[in-house]
Amino acid sequence: MVKSTMLHIAAGSLWVDRSQPVTLQAYLGTCVGVTIFDPVAQVGGLIHLLLPEPPASGAYSTPERYATTGLPMFLGQLFEKGATRENMVVCVAGGALVLPVTFHDMELNIGGRTADIVFDLLQKEGLSVQESETGGFFTCTLELDMKTGETAINPAGGSPKDDPSPAKPTKDEVVRSINTTRPIPQIALKILRLLNEDDYEIDDLTAEIKKDQVITAKVIKLCNSVAMAGREKIDSIDHCLVIMGRNMLAKMVMNTCINGYYKNTRTGGYALCKGGLYHHALGTAILAEKIANITGKVSPSSAYTAGLLHDIGMVVLDQFLSTGNPLFYRIQENEVSMLAAENDLLGTDHTRAGALLAKKWRLPGSLFEVIAHHHCPEKAKAYPEMVHIVYLAELLMSCFRPGLEQETINITNLKKRLSVIGLSFSQFYDIIDEVPLNNKNGMPEQNAVSA
Repeated sequence: MVKSTMLHIAAGSLWVDRSQPVTLQAYLGTCVGVTIFDPVAQVGGLIHLLLPEPPASGAYSTPERYATTGLPMFLGQLFEKGATRENMVVCVAGGALVLPVTFHDMELNIGGRTADIVFDLLQKEGLSVQESETGGFFTCTLELDMKTGETAINPAGGSPKDDPSPAKPTKDEVVRSINTTRPIPQIALKILRLLNEDDYEIDDLTAEIKKDQVITAKVIKLCNSVAMAGREKIDSIDHCLVIMGRNMLAKMVMNTCINGYYKNTRTGGYALCKGGLYHHALGTAILAEKIANITGKVSPSSAYTAGLLHDIGMVVLDQFLSTGNPLFYRIQENEVSMLAAENDLLGTDHTRAGALLAKKWRLPGSLFEVIAHHHCPEKAKAYPEMVHIVYLAELLMSCFRPGLEQETINITNLKKRLSVIGLSFSQFYDIIDEVPLNNKNGMPEQNAVSA
């Protein structure tokens, strides 16, 4: 018996092929997923749509992101492989509001508009939808078994397990977890300070990296990863610098250091999939850097680092969560915020635990405020712009890249929060188009996150 392989289809991508022992899966929040399978031709696939249409500027390179361009492309590929309209079995899911209903949902209604376009295009093609589950407020998974043609729409956290809810940790237990979390490498602290200065010398960077042989080896391995395929073999930090450039090399060192913390968390605690916490942090970092470049309010390198570290408190608390997904279901069933659910289950939350860890590590003030206040950016005193940028980056990641970790971000006073970093509400849609979609199409360090 051939075992089926699970293949994740990231937002803004599609997969079409002939029948084989593969199950396609997409995590859907505001995004919309469409599966189509022709049982006669034995051809099928899945498309994971990010937005209803391309940005007004008309400048885009990935048509599969958008319903208006991606769905016709998807259908075209199916037809090319022999699928026919009369035999196609269609399933549509996603388009959730995810966030609390406000007038913003009525203005943007991104998921709803994407779903409407999908249904309209399918109708014009003469295709009826056999199963659909769109709208609502929560994330789900859409799956297509490419061997049998069967589809399934399930809650993103899967079915709740019988594991009992964990006992609330005491304050001493939380403090003990913080104290036993291994210290952040000195090389990381020094590079954090260099990035915050934003005018550091190249020699200072390479000299600090060379002092740590383990980090040096990992960074060289990363530089020789798939992203660097076809180039001559890199055998030194100085050579990495020539290939990668100063800022990319600094970020790769930070990624290497921080990945070690996130990768030790378990699936079913905060992470919804293997490596979920790190991929969410990395996506938030990349998006925060892009927003910083767009707004010009803070150093892009500093914003990147802040995005990478914003959820570090989850590393402290993950051990106290049951793998039965009680946190996920506490959020969904009671419709409470992430922080409220954490405090109910654990007596504290990841922003408070992260703030204690940031103090212990003596992180710069900007990073402390991001870690402590990224859910409520108005609380930031000294670095409000940095905190608001990371808040926005994580908001977009939680809406358009769900399925990585358990996270909900509120949109209270979104217009006001956008104004802090010089953005109008009309620009929000264009910022969404900057969401990093998957590892293969991301920055080089995304291609070897396990290095």
